[in-house]
Amino acid sequence: MKKQLICALAVSFALCVSSCKKEEVTIKVDPNGKVISGTGLPLPPGSRPDREIPKDGKYPKITFERLEHDFGTINQGDVVSTTFKFTNSGEADLVIQEAHGSCGCTVPEFPKEPIHPGASAEIKVSFNSAGKHGKQSKTVTLSTNTKSGQDVVTITSNVEEKK
Repeated sequence: MKKQLICALAVSFALCVSSCKKEEVTIKVDPNGKVISGTGLPLPPGSRPDREIPKDGKYPKITFERLEHDFGTINQGDVVSTTFKFTNSGEADLVIQEAHGSCGCTVPEFPKEPIHPGASAEIKVSFNSAGKHGKQSKTVTLSTNTKSGQDVVTITSNVEEKK
């Protein structure tokens, strides 16, 4: 019994010591500034390992006129849409790689071409209320080349059954 206890303590101590070991940080970047791989460096929340890091340190910045839209009360089965206008207030071309609705009832349409600094564009978001009822809140997440890598807009509505 004593031998087992001593072995268990030794193993626990070894695991504790090895888990405190500092890991070397390495990052591999291709000639275009895209991170290929890296170890030992925690990624910030919401970041993606495939993000390109600008060589000159200049990022685009997406500035929305508004981040939320409330459709108010709508009838079940209605398809409603709104546009979110934005400006690239940064120092580099803004590229939206992807836009995803929080469910299949929320469909975004976004510009595929780069938006130059100072230029404006818009994202159209459609919501299909079929099969929904009550208070609804849906989001659209944009994957971009901004410093944060993501931006989110929100739509809400109150869906009533048709009478």
